[in-house]
Parts: sequence; C-alpha cells; structure tokens
Amino acid sequence: MKKIMIINGANLNFLGIREREIYGNFNYDNLCDYIKSYPEFQNINFTFLQSNIEGEIVNFIQKAYYEKFDAIVINPGGYTHTSVAIFDAIKAVSIPTVEVHISNIHQREDFRAKCIIAGACIGQITGLGKFSYILGIKYLIEGEI
Repeated sequence: MKKIMIINGANLNFLGIREREIYGNFNYDNLCDYIKSYPEFQNINFTFLQSNIEGEIVNFIQKAYYEKFDAIVINPGGYTHTSVAIFDAIKAVSIPTVEVHISNIHQREDFRAKCIIAGACIGQITGLGKFSYILGIKYLIEGEI
C-alpha cells in the first residue's frame, strides 16, 4: 500500500469560511474526505496535515522522510510565494512532491505569480478546485511512485 502525505499550509483550515467565491463552500474536512473517498485511491494510505506555521510544514516534510512516505502533495498556501525553507525541505528529502492549488494563482494578484516552492516539486497543478489534489495524486501513482 502506498503512503502519501497531503500537506496543507496557511489558511487552508479556513476553507468554507474564507473567500468562497475563490475557494468554494467546502471545508477542510470535506476536502480530506473527498480525497480519501475517491474510488481510485482506496489502496492508498493518506496522512493529512495542516499548519499555519512554516516551521511545522518543514517538520511535516521531514516526517515524510523518516516515516518513509512514497510521495507528498502540498498546498503551501501563501508560503508558495515566500518560503525558501519549505523549498529546501522538499529538495532535501528527495520524495516525489506535487504542488497543488485550489485557485488559479496565476489569475490573481501579481505577487502570486512567483512560485518559489514549485521549483522543488516535480509539478504544479493550479486552478482546478479540489480536483487539483486528485490530479496531483493520480500523477504520482501513475507515473512517479
């Protein structure tokens, strides 16, 4: 059974509350349930983690290494545009990682077009709502792990 860690960063715990016109009406628990219940993923052991604290996200990535996860799907939230520490952690562990975003970050404010973390990942999926996670996981299980 494959082990995939799903890491969600800053403000993702506020899904369903924040900017519904951008992020939709589903909440964080709905997102996790949606991923776990996806028919093609019944043989995957998921671990879901969320933090608003950059250092905790780095710790999650390192935990994926020590606990021998096969892959990581990460939505770093706003840290996408600022975090060299998360970039370095992904590079350090050498675990196939896909960055995902619910909104299309390239259609939003100009500062969101700079994606520091994407350079450490094997790919980035953005703007397809919660289905971004599904596509990231599918890519990992069909092509990378």
